[in-house]
Amino acid sequence: MHRFKEVLDNRHEYAKNWKARTGGKVLGYFEPYTPEEVIYAASALPVRLLSRHEPDDMTDRNIYASCACARDIVNQVALGRFDYVDGITYAEACQWMRHAFISSQYFQSFSYTCDIFVPDYVDGHRSKDVMYSEMKAFKKSLEEWTSNTITDEALDHAIDVYNTNRRLMRQIYELRRADNPIVSGAEAMEMVLASQVMDKEDHNRMLQEVLKELPRRSHAGYPGPRLMLVGSPTSDANLERLVEELGAVVVIDELCTGSCYFWNEVIPQEDRLLALSLRYLGKPHCALKDNNWRRRPAHILQLYEDFNAQGVIIAKQIYCHPHGTDNPHIWKILRERIYPFHFLERDTTVPEREMKTRLEAFINLVEPVRVKLRG
Repeated sequence: MHRFKEVLDNRHEYAKNWKARTGGKVLGYFEPYTPEEVIYAASALPVRLLSRHEPDDMTDRNIYASCACARDIVNQVALGRFDYVDGITYAEACQWMRHAFISSQYFQSFSYTCDIFVPDYVDGHRSKDVMYSEMKAFKKSLEEWTSNTITDEALDHAIDVYNTNRRLMRQIYELRRADNPIVSGAEAMEMVLASQVMDKEDHNRMLQEVLKELPRRSHAGYPGPRLMLVGSPTSDANLERLVEELGAVVVIDELCTGSCYFWNEVIPQEDRLLALSLRYLGKPHCALKDNNWRRRPAHILQLYEDFNAQGVIIAKQIYCHPHGTDNPHIWKILRERIYPFHFLERDTTVPEREMKTRLEAFINLVEPVRVKLRG
């Protein structure tokens, strides 16, 4: 398991080694609506730009009072951490990440930039046509940038690699349904995050090796209350690790950097770009894209019940307006079903001790409910 954490912690070195080994280009992206398969079919490496937990005193003049994740990405660009990234792309979603996409270009010169429009009303009657048009424009621009023709065969290979990765990650997550999971929430999150910063074929091999060895893994002792994690995207497994150090276990998440990233596959069609368009429009959506048919609450409740969760942690990044707007509705449906939940607003640099006190109190609150249900 430690190999996924090593890749995640040393993601810059991994990408640099990949470039040296393949001679390919690295394309950084900000949002999960970026059609990675098209990038992969162009023989480039899509890498999600993730934040770090460190103080930032450089970006106030560029992004005022914004999401800490967006600020930190710009800070890393300014510090030269992403000097190996050849180009960046932004798929329309969070406006703070749009600011990060634009501001990053002031600090680093990229040979390629692309802004992909993704309809906010993903279920609209014209959304499919709009997304398909954006896919074609994105494909053409990538071919010009990489000097590689993106053939149907290359797209088929990319779709197969990515679908395989999604199936393997689903197998990992299914193991967490057990009464005593052999995969912790922190380990699962590190696996998902590692997949977003490395070559999917490398990640697939690592997942296959792990799935062969996991049946031999001994179960931990008393697993503690089963919790679900909901809210803003994350860039590490620190919160899950803290929760599990306090005696609970995170059995499922509903994060765009977690389960929502891989939950649905591309259904192959004769027109590959149409198939990709439908996949990204049909994925479990974040709060920003779920503003029409409101499918996110039902998805959260389904995951809660399928994984036999006994409480919910709603972790929102400070200044995350989409989740701030959506949270009251999530609170309402959880209260209606008498599901215990704790709202935790956090910054990337919030002191761990403060979160630990609050989470420990919530876990102690959930524990008697859990014992009563089991009895």
